Amino acid sequence: MIPQQLLTYAPAPDLLKDRVILVTGATGSIGNALSQACATHGATVILLDKVIKSLERVYDEIEAAGGPQPAIYPMNLEGATAKDYQDLAENIGNEFGRLDGLVHNAAFVGYLTPLKHYDLELWARVITVNLHAPFLLTHGVLPLLEQSPDPSVVFSTHDCQKAYWGGFGVAKAGLKGLMEILSKEYQGDRKMRVNGVDTGPIRSQLRAEQYPGEDPTTLATPEEVIGPYLYLLGPDSAQITGQNLKLA
Repeated sequence: MIPQQLLTYAPAPDLLKDRVILVTGATGSIGNALSQACATHGATVILLDKVIKSLERVYDEIEAAGGPQPAIYPMNLEGATAKDYQDLAENIGNEFGRLDGLVHNAAFVGYLTPLKHYDLELWARVITVNLHAPFLLTHGVLPLLEQSPDPSVVFSTHDCQKAYWGGFGVAKAGLKGLMEILSKEYQGDRKMRVNGVDTGPIRSQLRAEQYPGEDPTTLATPEEVIGPYLYLLGPDSAQITGQNLKLA
């Protein structure tokens, strides 16, 4: 199935039944839509983001819709240490015993500017959130993913190795490399699927911050682009790994 066809993917109602899925950036545009969709299709969703009030809103919306009771895990990826990720993995292990899906969706751009004028503190923050954090989180929860009968890791990728994208462009290039290396290490008998989704421009706060003059009604909504994520998290993509699905 080509990536664009997955925009109209119609998952079975119980596609993710009894699966435990961790979503980072769970209160943002794609994170919110995906978390709710995962719950609709039967998953217990662990919502990870930095603002408790926003996490509680997504939690309440999932419960109101009748989905399995989600879990909230507040974490600021800018300041989290390696121990924080180990503690997260330990908590998930104690509560659920395994992890079936991991979606790296949290993102922080900062602002677009030439490298010559790039603020060095901003560089560190952007690289930390978009590259270091996904590695540390993945490293921490790999033993839990290995305990799942059908584990899947999905990265939100972004083709932005272009002028002025600075640290975000560099981090996303590294993130794609991380995805490819991890997928190769878990091919064959090790049986863990590792893939990416590049949605292209969507209607989101992050996009509006970088392109304030753009008409948001010309862009896809988050709900319109989560089909590929559901596909990669569920059993329908059983033979697919190492792929970066570009939707635009």
